[in-house]
Amino acid sequence: MPDRTHCLLFCVLVTVGSQAVAENWPGWRGPRGDGTSLETNVPTSWNGETGENISWKVAVPGGGHASPVIWQNRIFLVSCLEEEEKRVLICLDRATGKTLWQTTVVESILETKHRLNSHASGTPATDGKTIYVTFLVADGHEVPAPNVGNARPVTPGEMVVAAYDFDGNRLWEVKPGEFTSVHGFCSAPVIHRSLLIVNGDHDGTSYVVALNRFTGKTVWKTFREHKTRSYCTPIIRDVAGKTQMVMTGSKRIVSYDPQTGKQHWLVEGPTEQFVSSMVFDGRKFYMTAGFPTYHVMGIEPDGSGDVTDTHVAWHSTQAKCYVPSPVLVGKHLFVADDRGTANCFNTEDGERLWQDRLGNHFSASLIAANGLAYFTADDGTTSLVRPGPKMDVVQENSLGEFTFASPAISNGQLFIRGEKHLFAIGQAAKVAAN
Repeated sequence: MPDRTHCLLFCVLVTVGSQAVAENWPGWRGPRGDGTSLETNVPTSWNGETGENISWKVAVPGGGHASPVIWQNRIFLVSCLEEEEKRVLICLDRATGKTLWQTTVVESILETKHRLNSHASGTPATDGKTIYVTFLVADGHEVPAPNVGNARPVTPGEMVVAAYDFDGNRLWEVKPGEFTSVHGFCSAPVIHRSLLIVNGDHDGTSYVVALNRFTGKTVWKTFREHKTRSYCTPIIRDVAGKTQMVMTGSKRIVSYDPQTGKQHWLVEGPTEQFVSSMVFDGRKFYMTAGFPTYHVMGIEPDGSGDVTDTHVAWHSTQAKCYVPSPVLVGKHLFVADDRGTANCFNTEDGERLWQDRLGNHFSASLIAANGLAYFTADDGTTSLVRPGPKMDVVQENSLGEFTFASPAISNGQLFIRGEKHLFAIGQAAKVAAN
């Protein structure tokens, strides 16, 4: 009898542990917004061409660079059907990849964009009941592009933010502000308590806006001084005695109170334009940027006002990273140079431990699981790199098609959106029902 009791207790503990380690991937860069997964059974080996360790592969209508979002048994994707000029939200069954429903969010002319952008680049966000999406509605006319070296036209418009339930019914839709950028549109919404926060940095009257996520009503709108395009998704952390929403863009690094939009602190510069999101290790925020100059920084979080000269713990110009967001593995900050090199920095002092060639070009942001950093190059090759004093690639995996979207992890599976297909890699972990 005691042996049976011990066995039952062991089974309960194993089940609870399995449930604790299985995570949803509810928005840009996952449950913490920093590309990390706490799961320990994430796939490390696959081949999209031969089918090795591929659970399923399904064609995705249209195109887009937004990442998949996963909540329990559902996957959400946004895409652009270019011939029909429609931006759509798609819901898939995570077990099979079968499309459960598809709905048109926006139907308008295709906005001008950078060749490496898409017309569906903003990763959605979900709270498990509602899915939130963002797009640009161009208004049909062209103006000279602001803030460019070579004169060319651009299609201005308005940002559209919309909310849908899990059956594809629209709950609300709002247009919180204008948007003009020669590089096109990309903004991933962030959920914080009752708010949905969206970055509206662009070459015009830039802003960050917080909406009531149940109604779409604007709660606060903070205007950005330098009015310069950037595509950064903020991260939110409770640190230094306050809740901080930290983001780059508009020629500076800023910490806001996400409840009010009021500024805590700022670092001026160090460059003009930003794309990558920041990360945080419990001690410092880390950023990579940008254009026209390139920087990696570690920033102390306990400042107030202008902390440019007091709270930059270290600053390196040795990695030329613009688009991909970095990832942390322990005391190592991994940075992907857009042009195909990998970098590893010591987070304590900013020393670059190594730099080495790893891929052809990087657009996707990095993720971390199993104590490894996952670098996905544009050609679909994902290299798994172990932290250490020199580059240590423990595995290379081919997808078989180009990819520009950042990977997602959920319940023992890795999801990668290629140019034509969505891949489910590995088998879903079996988790006991509640």
